[in-house]
Amino acid sequence: MALPGVDFPGVGCGLAILRDGKILLCRRLKAPEAGHWNIVGGKVDHMERAESAARREAEEESGLSIHSTRFLCISEQVIEADQQHWISLIYVTEDFSGEPHLTEPDKLSDIGWFDLSALPQPLSRFAADAVRALG
Repeated sequence: MALPGVDFPGVGCGLAILRDGKILLCRRLKAPEAGHWNIVGGKVDHMERAESAARREAEEESGLSIHSTRFLCISEQVIEADQQHWISLIYVTEDFSGEPHLTEPDKLSDIGWFDLSALPQPLSRFAADAVRALG
């Protein structure tokens, strides 16, 4: 069976969650870009709208309840080190409830709020594109 992102370009999604000048980031444990800090996000499932997928992934990874979102940018990641290729639609929100916590310790090692002027390194290409679009 062919795998999205590995055997053909995959469609991904992400959500930049903002609060008080800070962005929510999580540290990845698995490829692509294991060890990098990332916004919440993942794969868009067949027949799932990208905005709905971004909300679903954000809720699964952070434990937050996501309300309204708006489109932020498109990010294309060609990650030669991991032999992966993704095209991702990224959204942004400040409209959520709850406090983030690590809900997927098999996929993520840490989660937290970071000032946009003092981001942890290394940032994933996905997260870097989102931060650049927030400009």
